[in-house]
Amino acid sequence: MKAIKNFFFTAGLIAFVSMAGHSYADDIDAEDFVDEASAKGIAEVETGKLALQKSTSPAVKAFAQQMIGDHTKANAELTAIAKSKNLKVATEAELKNKAKAFILKQRDGESFDEAYANNQVMAHEEAIKLFNEGTKTDDADINNFAKTTLPKLEHHLAMAKELATKTKTANSNNSSRTVHSAASSHAHH
Repeated sequence: MKAIKNFFFTAGLIAFVSMAGHSYADDIDAEDFVDEASAKGIAEVETGKLALQKSTSPAVKAFAQQMIGDHTKANAELTAIAKSKNLKVATEAELKNKAKAFILKQRDGESFDEAYANNQVMAHEEAIKLFNEGTKTDDADINNFAKTTLPKLEHHLAMAKELATKTKTANSNNSSRTVHSAASSHAHH
């Protein structure tokens, strides 16, 4: 139960960071980009760790492991750039404080794996928007980081969409098996 609460807190954290962040309507500056990109990166790593603990699906675990590795590497690169420019990166403690009151509810019938995969689609769509804006900052290092990271985020989005389809199908199959199994057991009695 604690793992489920942690997942939804962390998933809520991603949604909160997405909603509370920059509107992307105007150009983003380097400081805002670093703050938002680091927050999203931390959220990706944390939800990936939780998926490794909670999921029973090899596909979800493999995806989560890749997200942890790729986002940990990107976070380290961004932190190095930020430190060289005296820009502040988000910390896990700050994110938890910002998102304390935010709770994401699992939709009816949605499995952990399905919720995680759907959340990853949303999170990567938001990250791509942010990184597209990051390519327009006045800072050449931030622009370069955003440009070189975008293809990986786009690949992650494609993977997340594929995973969402698989988990939805698996959840639908499990639900119909349960209904069929229950109907069969009633028919035999």
